[in-house]
Amino acid sequence: MNKYLIVFLLGLLWTRNVQGQSISVHDPVMIQENGTFYLFCTGRGIAVWSSKDKEDWSREEPVFPEAPSWAKEVVPDFKNHIWAPDISFQNGQYYLYYSISSFAKNTSAIGVATNKTLDADASDFEWVDHGIVIESVPGRDMWNAIDPNIVSDEEGGNWMTFGSFWSGLKLVRLNEDLLSVKNGPKDWYTIARRKRSFELDERDPGDAALEAPFIFKKDNYYYLFVSFDLCCRGEDSTYKMVVGRSEELQGPYLDREGESMYNGGGTLVLEGNEDWYGVGHNSAYTFNNKDYLIFHGYYAQQNGKPLLFVREITWDEAGWPIVGID
Repeated sequence: MNKYLIVFLLGLLWTRNVQGQSISVHDPVMIQENGTFYLFCTGRGIAVWSSKDKEDWSREEPVFPEAPSWAKEVVPDFKNHIWAPDISFQNGQYYLYYSISSFAKNTSAIGVATNKTLDADASDFEWVDHGIVIESVPGRDMWNAIDPNIVSDEEGGNWMTFGSFWSGLKLVRLNEDLLSVKNGPKDWYTIARRKRSFELDERDPGDAALEAPFIFKKDNYYYLFVSFDLCCRGEDSTYKMVVGRSEELQGPYLDREGESMYNGGGTLVLEGNEDWYGVGHNSAYTFNNKDYLIFHGYYAQQNGKPLLFVREITWDEAGWPIVGID
């Protein structure tokens, strides 16, 4: 066969693979309903995709065609670009948490909407917004109300972990209706943080670069996945994912070496390479008895375009996750 034809065919195969499995997304989370997978991502009104096989995705209508009515009161420059959602099924309905924020500020809030179904063709399909769950204010709070993730404890209580930069990532108890936080900041847990330069102004995000907590229960452990370093900067993105684990939801979360994530610890799960400037902001699930890590990476050959990764997790003998890019 002509060598140029071989190169052409290989190029088509690569293009098909990238397009089939790597739609452009930021901060993906996934859930399955009646054989269909739904992907919710950062985007205008919250981006939504659906798939039967986690490979070929169809674009759905956004959750919020118009911005939530309360958003402008919290973020004056808000233009309906909603960040980092989290989806879960509780109390017979779906809860979709989402982030409203100004970039590089903790002018932020986490809201929540509910729906009886994710099938847009169903007669009872309707997103109902319940407004603010929690809000952070510059100069008042040393934490940032973005990047929510909901997790249940052994007794059925529901918790939310969230946060970005500042003083680290928080874990808070939710009320039974899952629409509000049960206790004030003095009763919260800080489950991960990195060293922050003391002299920085409290309104500055700082140099303690971590965000996007996601807690995944596997056997006897809660695994806390966290993204270190910088996202959203094209070829300057340095995103990477680390993990720690704990037998108790509230922590402490320790890495493979026994270092607490409260003190900056974290075992590397995956980082970028020459093809990917950075990889991060993951979620983790079990589908059909297999564990998956869902995340985005900045593709070098497309000027740092963020693309979707769906990768199976394997576990070593000591119970630590193994994930590959390729």
